[in-house]
Amino acid sequence: MSTLAISTGRTKLSISRVTVGRVISGFAILFLVFDTVIKFTHHPSVAESMTQLGYPVSSALALGVIELLCLTVYLVPRTSVLGAVILTGYLGGAVASHVRVGNPLFSHVLFPIYIAAMIWGGLYLRDPRVRSIISAR
Repeated sequence: MSTLAISTGRTKLSISRVTVGRVISGFAILFLVFDTVIKFTHHPSVAESMTQLGYPVSSALALGVIELLCLTVYLVPRTSVLGAVILTGYLGGAVASHVRVGNPLFSHVLFPIYIAAMIWGGLYLRDPRVRSIISAR
């Protein structure tokens, strides 16, 4: 297991690659869980965003179920790569929806890409199978 050495003045902290990967993945997972929960609870912001994106409000529940299924596949270590692939597709649909209605680039259009980058970046750091496929050299 490789480690990262972080210098903090006089002391060095040793943080494993896997731990950093878990933290990065954790941020993406927390956002996706939050996003799923608000779809299930019929939060007013969901209705507002669905209407703004041109989708019927009634489709929020179906999208929440799909998102939860994708997230569940990602959370299982044996299927995490498949989960990352299908979450990337799900998030790609979000990008397309925001582009279609002309939402701001950095706050709306690219936000799903930020989440996808955390999904793959965290997986890359914590899973040697992914590192063997994707060479960063």
